[in-house]
Amino acid sequence: MPGPSVELVRQLYRTPPDRFVAARDAAVAEARRAGDATTARQLARLRRPTVAAWLVNLLAIERPELVADLVGLADALRAAQRELRGPRLRELSAQRRAVVAALVAEVRTLAAREPEAPPAGRLPLAEVEATLNAALSDADVAEQVRAGRLLRSATYAGFGEVPRPQLRLVTGDEEEPPARRPGTQRESPEPTRRTDRAGERAAQAERAAQRAARAERARRRRALDRELDRARADQQRAEDELAEAAGQERDGVAVLDGIETELAELERRRAVAEQDLSRAKLARRAAERAVTVARRRAGEVEAAVEALVAEEGDADAGGGAAD
Repeated sequence: MPGPSVELVRQLYRTPPDRFVAARDAAVAEARRAGDATTARQLARLRRPTVAAWLVNLLAIERPELVADLVGLADALRAAQRELRGPRLRELSAQRRAVVAALVAEVRTLAAREPEAPPAGRLPLAEVEATLNAALSDADVAEQVRAGRLLRSATYAGFGEVPRPQLRLVTGDEEEPPARRPGTQRESPEPTRRTDRAGERAAQAERAAQRAARAERARRRRALDRELDRARADQQRAEDELAEAAGQERDGVAVLDGIETELAELERRRAVAEQDLSRAKLARRAAERAVTVARRRAGEVEAAVEALVAEEGDADAGGGAAD
């Protein structure tokens, strides 16, 4: 059987390290259920990457064109380092730093999109940068980075800063150059062709640096466009909330005006009622006094009536005795 697919392996190495083992074991179990023992064995051999290596793998998987530019720049820089000196070498080193900085910025952006990535302040970006510098110096590291299957970060000391000795690649098609006689000057074979190759490689390195710079500008433009879209959405949402709040304020003012109008009417009606109540109290008191006077007068009249009746009775009694 052919073993695990490239896409499956790429997906596993795209998985955050905290979930890598679980995802790998699930893939192994799936292969075993399918009866694919070869794939299961090969998957079981995959090892969990460090966080820094995972970030580099994420860059290789999500932005392969940038990593391809890095690999191309690495080839050109190694060739230029063998054949160039002085200002040109320093210029290429500056381009290298610009490319690495752009890639580290892209790694930070990719990590920000991953919900399970460490916080921005805890990203091992120094290890990522060291690994990218190592890829520019070591072809094997560059190939691991390009494949997106790095297990741990890599380091390389001294690239581009200390001049390395001039080396010449000897293949089976070339003859050994004749030994230089004492006192004779060493000849430079094919100086024109070597200069042309050096210029071509330097131009290739410069083009790779320009592509990386363009990619960085495009990344920043996309980030700014997204930020602008979010800002405009936030502005529209805030304006909608402002309009709604202003409408609620107007409604509240209208309700308050209505209540104040009702309160004023109630106050007026209360004043009228208080006046009516005062008049009613005065009338009641006057009526009470009238009742008192009337009761007293009635008592007096009743007493007079009783006295008159008694007097008539006495008169009647006296008349009967005379008869």
